[in-house]
Amino acid sequence: MPPFKDEHILVIAPGSQTTLAQLGLPESFTPAQLRVSTRMFPAEKKGEWEPIKIREKKVTKHKKDVAPEPTDGDTAMGGTDGQINNEDPATQEEGTYFEEDPTTEEGAVYPIRDGRVVDWSCLFALMTHIYNTLSPPFHTPILIITQPAWTAQDHEIFTQFFFEKFKTPAFCLMDSALAVCYAYGASTATVIDIGYEKCDVTAVNDFLINDAGRGTALTRCGGESMTQRLLELLSSKGFTRDMCEQLKKSGICEVLPSGTAMPGEAETEEPNVNPAAAASAGANAAGLKGRGSVGDPTAALRVGASGAEGGDDTQDGEGEDNEGVLDVATIVASGKTSEFLARKEKEKAEKAEKAAAKKAAQEAANAPKQAKLPNAKRMTTTFQYTERRPLEELNQNGKRPLQNGNQNGEGEPKRPRTPEPQDSSEAGAPEPIPTSNAHTSGQPNGETTALIRRDVEVGVERFQAATGGMLDQVADAVHRCILSVPEVGKRGDFWDNLIIVGNGSRVRGCKEALVAKLNSKYLISPSSATIFTSELPSNFTTPVATGANTPQPQSHLSNSHHGPGVNPLLAAAVTASNPGGLAPPSQHQHLAAQLQMQQYHQQHQQHQHSGHGQTPTSIKLMKMPEYFPEWKDAGIEEAAFLGAQVAAKVVFVVDQGLSKGFMSRTEYNDLGPQGIHEFCM
Repeated sequence: MPPFKDEHILVIAPGSQTTLAQLGLPESFTPAQLRVSTRMFPAEKKGEWEPIKIREKKVTKHKKDVAPEPTDGDTAMGGTDGQINNEDPATQEEGTYFEEDPTTEEGAVYPIRDGRVVDWSCLFALMTHIYNTLSPPFHTPILIITQPAWTAQDHEIFTQFFFEKFKTPAFCLMDSALAVCYAYGASTATVIDIGYEKCDVTAVNDFLINDAGRGTALTRCGGESMTQRLLELLSSKGFTRDMCEQLKKSGICEVLPSGTAMPGEAETEEPNVNPAAAASAGANAAGLKGRGSVGDPTAALRVGASGAEGGDDTQDGEGEDNEGVLDVATIVASGKTSEFLARKEKEKAEKAEKAAAKKAAQEAANAPKQAKLPNAKRMTTTFQYTERRPLEELNQNGKRPLQNGNQNGEGEPKRPRTPEPQDSSEAGAPEPIPTSNAHTSGQPNGETTALIRRDVEVGVERFQAATGGMLDQVADAVHRCILSVPEVGKRGDFWDNLIIVGNGSRVRGCKEALVAKLNSKYLISPSSATIFTSELPSNFTTPVATGANTPQPQSHLSNSHHGPGVNPLLAAAVTASNPGGLAPPSQHQHLAAQLQMQQYHQQHQQHQHSGHGQTPTSIKLMKMPEYFPEWKDAGIEEAAFLGAQVAAKVVFVVDQGLSKGFMSRTEYNDLGPQGIHEFCM
């Protein structure tokens, strides 16, 4: 068999909502080039499928309204103007045409649900659509990323389809958890894959999957469960499922760690306001309103007369009144009363402008402080909700002008006016998003909808997306999965190498909250190995953490003999409450059973271990390798596709089948579909 080339390798990763595919392996592995929705639409012919919804429409067409030219000896028939009557049915034609609707999900069939294949015909049609879209050459090996919930029979069906349908020269099936380990370069890790409707927890030991205790397709633990939880909390406020889905994907939706107080639970701090200054400002305002009104010109002259003559404004009331009277008399006698009143009004206006500018500066200074508050401390905030609305509805409401004229469809389109500033009550008004390919609904094969964006306010419900017990269920699955690892001494490595992937984990704070939940439920302190030493009798020697030194019983406990495999902490905890004799019968039977189990494990295990095998002393998340710069922006949630590219490079190009990493066409002809179990990774 000739060697395979990098540009001929086809990698496909089917998912519940999105399927990733790529033809060829670049020098630096990149995210998937092709992303398609994992859905198909039934075609007109039964048993066939279409990738896009196709609608059938019937349109009545009119013949040309011009009469034919009269021939010799014939007379033109028709109306008075010589044209054919359009109302005659003979002049009308009914035509049928088909149009694609790429935005609708009406009638869509999803072949994968909860990580399991539920419709093979639809899935095969999707694989055929992807294969034809990429159009690979004939000599193309194919690698498929499988889901943990797929059975051995599912693997055989996939193998038979790809070999029989596409005549591929080589075929490989790779588990998604193993592909994640290839992406991280970790031989031992615990992979937590949070998907759309389910979650998978897998322990990988030396690039081998531990099937015992594997958490497969845990329901109500994916991104859809978060959406449903938000809908349950916000449905009373008029939220729809689409609004909750966009809220979950926005930056304001956050999963807080357990024990974190909500903004409403904490005591809110009121802004610091000086009451004396407020009272003084109120008194001054009342005084000016009472005496300095515009309608009292005598008061205006009385207040500012001393200033005009160079006197002091802070004189007592009697002197001010006396001088005001004298000034009024002087000003009236001079004949410049109107000029003086105009000057005083101008001074008042200048003072009012300065006060308004000062107030605006104070508000602007306080505004950044409010904006800098973290999302977890805000009671309410807004996010932009985008919805698709019919153009007819938008045109009727006046939110979007018609593109071929004014609202009446006549004449030239009017030039839009400069938008007026909106007040706070109109801040949440819908904002149309213009599209270059939007047409009116009367045009065939054109856009009949438009996107509308508006602001929606939400409260502390945005922090409760994962409060339905999702994190507890995932944490319990992780604990059971690691405890199922037969090598007790390596369980600590699984706790230190946690990998959380999947698009369901893209919600802000989801990974940190899950690690915090694991720490709160299962983490113990490294110094807790001596927590039982206070219960040991004084004549017992304290064992070290390795368990190598077994304490020897003294004289008064000589009647209690245990085998060499006795756990001294367990024996001390049982006998400390009854040092004078044996343990009670029920405790003695339980102790004997525990001792027998320990002796059995010690006889059948060839290795020695130390530390705590049941509970971890540290829980850590693995860090994504930094030598794939293209994946920094895309995120590590789709790391399985990156690992599939790495594995395809090793299996098809470097190894070339020496370690049976893939099944060739010749081997398929000899072994059949059942032979894939000897080759799949």
